[in-house]
Amino acid sequence: MKSTLAQIENIKKNGYSFDFSTVFDHAFENYKKIALYSALIIFLFAVIFAVGAVIIFGSIYGLENVPKMLEESMKPKKITLEDAVISTIVFSFITALFAPFGAGFFKMADSADKDKEFKVATIFHYYKAPYFAQLFTATLIISFINNIIANTLESTGYVFIGAGISIFINYFMFFTVPLIVFGDLKALDAIKGSITLVTKNPLLIFGLFILGMIGSIVGVVACGVGLFFTVVFNTSLIYATYYAIFTMEQEEDSIDSIGQSDLE
Repeated sequence: MKSTLAQIENIKKNGYSFDFSTVFDHAFENYKKIALYSALIIFLFAVIFAVGAVIIFGSIYGLENVPKMLEESMKPKKITLEDAVISTIVFSFITALFAPFGAGFFKMADSADKDKEFKVATIFHYYKAPYFAQLFTATLIISFINNIIANTLESTGYVFIGAGISIFINYFMFFTVPLIVFGDLKALDAIKGSITLVTKNPLLIFGLFILGMIGSIVGVVACGVGLFFTVVFNTSLIYATYYAIFTMEQEEDSIDSIGQSDLE
């Protein structure tokens, strides 16, 4: 079997294709297996982090001041360049630290797809070597570039342009996480590999990317509560897309191997 890098090199030369409806059906069927369990996990940890944040800020600034701080943070305001730099550094590191947690839902999707048992501990599966370092590094790079552009543009008043660029970057990073956790790639190789996979079939991947975004937005519209159930649909969609591409590559590799054996 060819390595993931070898398969990506083959895709560079020959491209790839798959059936949109097949991928969507695979994603939706797999999503139904993990939707409730993942929603409960997200809700549980959201509550834990919210309570933890209130306790921390309450102990520093006083519990009576926490509601006022939250209200102030929700008000739109123009940030300075200094604020943009600080925000970029802080949020990039926080996002990178939680990257293995998000990757855990890919592990859950993979287990469900293969009819294997998964538990709460599955979410923390990638907080170990060699995955943690690669997920942390890849996410830190992507998040830093993403945030520095978005925050810098926001500080100069171009909020919507910054948001647009952020979406554009996330589109090209569509396959980064699965390439690390399933393809065993290093951070930079996963980033470059994701760009290759997206650019080789940009319209098809863009359609899936938008579909995943819409699925998450539906959860926000549903009074926010629905977000717990829909946010993992995007994970399931990315998983199904990755599965479709690399399963096809492996099948073609097997056919080629059989053909070479027959010739010998």
